[in-house]
Amino acid sequence: MSTEFEPRIVAFMCNWCTYAAADSAGVARMESPANVLPVRVMCSGRVSPEMVLRAFRAGADGVLVMGCHIGDCHYSSGNHRTAKRMPILRNLLGYAGINPERLRLAWVSSAEAPRFVKVTQEFVEKVQALGPLAQEVAE
Repeated sequence: MSTEFEPRIVAFMCNWCTYAAADSAGVARMESPANVLPVRVMCSGRVSPEMVLRAFRAGADGVLVMGCHIGDCHYSSGNHRTAKRMPILRNLLGYAGINPERLRLAWVSSAEAPRFVKVTQEFVEKVQALGPLAQEVAE
């Protein structure tokens, strides 16, 4: 029996790109972490700071925000909004006592199923190394 910490990851995924990549990865039977909870959003630009903070409050150990590559947004500039918002949100997490490394932004197109798997695996490993969020906040 393994006692290795299995983090809970919430992944906000753009409907048009990243969610399609996740679906393709599943259809192709690529092995991706089972502890990543996908949350489909119409655009990464719709992921507000409140949504991210709510995910942490609800027990997530890490939050991934994934969307279309810059210039490929279905809504023209939604991912530009996301790119501007994430550094500010990372600073806010630091003030709240949450390691900003627990939040990651990644661009994954619908044709990049292997990249989706790689990003999710790398993020799960990083959060495993950080340990449980509850432990971090308690310190």
